[in-house]
Amino acid sequence: MAATSNRPVMETGIAGARRPVDYVWAVTRIAIGWVFLWAFLDKTFGWGFATPAERAWTAGGSPTTGFLKGTGENALGGFFSNLAGQGWVDWLFMAGLLGVGLALVLGIGTRVAAGAGTAMLLMMWAAELPLDTNPFMDDHIIYSLVLIGLALAGAGSTLGLGNLPIVQRTPWLK
Repeated sequence: MAATSNRPVMETGIAGARRPVDYVWAVTRIAIGWVFLWAFLDKTFGWGFATPAERAWTAGGSPTTGFLKGTGENALGGFFSNLAGQGWVDWLFMAGLLGVGLALVLGIGTRVAAGAGTAMLLMMWAAELPLDTNPFMDDHIIYSLVLIGLALAGAGSTLGLGNLPIVQRTPWLK
């Protein structure tokens, strides 16, 4: 008897069964979520990894100044360097880091997090143009593609809270 479905055999098992690729996407989701969450924590408290204590947000430092001021010589540097250190930019950036990080780590709102994270990453990519090591490709683009893949794969439902009934009933929480 011929199969009537185009789905791979691995997907046609017990309802709710997970494939190995589901766990790869889930671990990737959590890992990228941690990258965003860690950036928020280190910039907020200055734990000395990328941000020294004296430049922490809680110590009066600006989380956007270092990166954006360094873009002045780049193609869009005038635009981005003018944003450096502005309070509303700092708040939006930090809210983005925290929101994207928490959403990805928890597995709730991965679609929104993918969109917001991709927007943040593409703006950082644009601020660095022209790139030094490649005509157009860098880690910001790679991370953006992975975020989009996480959303399309429904990665929040494996090792996350994406299976909660409220998340399943509310599309923007997926």
